[in-house]
Amino acid sequence: MEATKKAALVSLLLVLLIHSSDAQTICKVTVEGLMSCRSAVTQPKPTPPSAACCTVIKNADLKCLCSYKNSSLLPSLGIDPKLALQLPSKCNISNAPKC
Repeated sequence: MEATKKAALVSLLLVLLIHSSDAQTICKVTVEGLMSCRSAVTQPKPTPPSAACCTVIKNADLKCLCSYKNSSLLPSLGIDPKLALQLPSKCNISNAPKC
């Protein structure tokens, strides 16, 4: 499957996941929890991650979140993947997987 089709499929699945009433998490994190980190992963002036964001990151399935690093969905939501990958170190998570 070509990259464009894969990105479209991932985007569609995420939209369905977000709008589904019985599935409210992504990688063991609620959508609301992920949004608590939004200001820390958006340009042009990202903020330091909040305590709430760091709690979310500490409880997340980081390997699962790594699978989204090359997704076209992140930039379409205004999320800078490079900033997102820095969150574990900014939240002092020492055992974070290398993405």
